[in-house]
Amino acid sequence: MKSKKQKMIDFLLKNANPSIKLRVKKEVLNSLTKEEAEMYQEQIMKEPIIQKIIVCQRENGWIGDGLHGYLDSQEGGTKYLAEKGIDKNTPVLKRAMEAFATIPLDDKSYTKIGRIIDVFKYPAIGNELIRGACIARARYDDIIDIKPLIRLSLDSFKRVLEVDSILDVSRPIQGGKKLVFKENEKWPCRYHLDILAHTDSWKNENNIKIIADSVAKMMKTDQPELVNLIPQVWIGHPIGTLGAFPAQGLSVMCTGIFPFPITHPQGKSLDYNVEYIEWFARCGIVPHIPALQKVVNEIMDYVDDDGICHLPVKYVDLYKGWGPYGGLQLETDWKSKTRKACDITFRALLILHYADNNP
Repeated sequence: MKSKKQKMIDFLLKNANPSIKLRVKKEVLNSLTKEEAEMYQEQIMKEPIIQKIIVCQRENGWIGDGLHGYLDSQEGGTKYLAEKGIDKNTPVLKRAMEAFATIPLDDKSYTKIGRIIDVFKYPAIGNELIRGACIARARYDDIIDIKPLIRLSLDSFKRVLEVDSILDVSRPIQGGKKLVFKENEKWPCRYHLDILAHTDSWKNENNIKIIADSVAKMMKTDQPELVNLIPQVWIGHPIGTLGAFPAQGLSVMCTGIFPFPITHPQGKSLDYNVEYIEWFARCGIVPHIPALQKVVNEIMDYVDDDGICHLPVKYVDLYKGWGPYGGLQLETDWKSKTRKACDITFRALLILHYADNNP
């Protein structure tokens, strides 16, 4: 009798678009042939969104007019190209990565004001983190050195375990009305997790345990005053972080696209935050955290006998909203139930695969 995982694979290889078929064969089955890769690559490159991204690319390789944004930006464009599974030497992706390697962080391509926020001085913020996450997602960390950012990401999670709470790495301002991170401190955010999820050089038993213990600590809710508590960053004035994780209340349920994965009030309609669940699985921490293993099991319960995952999606922008804080849809559209099912089933398959196959 076929396993549930095999049924999911069979469904996707029969019905999904070229990107999903390519990634199933490459990531899950490890059986992608050179001929298949070339065939799928040719098909993917013809898709309208890929062509729009190519049109947005400037002479210096930079996509669009800014960094932090949607498909017409360097961040959104490179992440979409990587998620679509195109070959890393494809000109549009290669030129974009060369732009990351050659254009300095104070260039107006990164920010109109030309200011660099030092990611090693200020926690959970800075364009260098966004750059690192894009490089990691595109699997260019073997070409562009982001080892310091990988170390910073690991150390940011480790810092959670070194202090009693987020209050130890932050300070009050405005008469106690606001909380901001102290300088030269560390705290994990969405982009640290993104970097770790899409790199492998840091992975060993000890480091995976550090991430797991850190996440487990942030998932607690036994101190109400810490639940959902997220400081801002002080750079002469308070500014929001790049999805810093809360002191407590870290959750993989959500109410739509939002940079902060937090516990939500009762009575709110919730979706599984599939992106974060996949990233946690990629980091290898699911077996160490019962709450995450429970979520993975719940997602698998939505898979029917035909290998189709019927996970409910109330907030469609989680899949379709290709921007800084969302974007999972690889099918061209969801006008048919099959295409929608392929996208949802593919993400469920990745979660199952990485939850079961990390060190």
